[in-house]
Amino acid sequence: MPSSFRTIVLSAAVGTVCALTATLAVLAVSRPSILLAAPSASSPATFDPGVITSGDAIVSKKPDLALISVGVDSKEGTASAAQQVLATKAGKLISRAKALGIADKDISTSGYFVGPNYVPPSGSIDGYRASEQLRLKWHDVDTVGRALDSLVQEGGGTQISIAFTLADPKSAQAEARTLAIGDARSRAQAMAGAAGVKLGKVLRVSDLTITGFRSPNYDLGSSAAPSATQIPVGQLDVQVSVEVDFAIDG
Repeated sequence: MPSSFRTIVLSAAVGTVCALTATLAVLAVSRPSILLAAPSASSPATFDPGVITSGDAIVSKKPDLALISVGVDSKEGTASAAQQVLATKAGKLISRAKALGIADKDISTSGYFVGPNYVPPSGSIDGYRASEQLRLKWHDVDTVGRALDSLVQEGGGTQISIAFTLADPKSAQAEARTLAIGDARSRAQAMAGAAGVKLGKVLRVSDLTITGFRSPNYDLGSSAAPSATQIPVGQLDVQVSVEVDFAIDG
């Protein structure tokens, strides 16, 4: 074979090998990762099979705290006058709240506003409005109706609403969490039994709970009824959701 021809053939072969090597390198880079694989004889196992389940539980408790929102407002020709009238009304309302036995620490301002009052559709200003909203904590939920009557009829409160909650929800949450984990274990045992395997120890527990719980909210409008206000308290549902990972024995 002529040397020039051998050189051409050899160059072509080398080029083919380089191209093949480059192709294999590209394939190696673009190959998807293997997430789960059986352990090889030369390397220890890195994947522990298991059962992953979720669990839910609801614990119902009677609320022990009422959150009262009550406000006063005024409308005058000037901002200063509106603010002065508002101060007098708010002072009366706060005094009434304290007379009912609400402690200073349980009285807070949730909103305060002073601004022009616009008249549609022209948008002209016919005076100024001022308003203040208070947030009160009432610890005797069974007598909250009488408290509302007093705040409206004697304190001059308007824009009043109420919601119920638990002063310390941790105990109810802990109870619900225990039940939720039990629910997850029951589901895992059923899955393991169906798969013909034995459930092992807990590997991980995750709390999937969304903070908070449902509470009825009562809007009493601008004033309470002349007769005694009736506020059914009911119960709150404290819900907990968890995810539990179990190992498989055997």
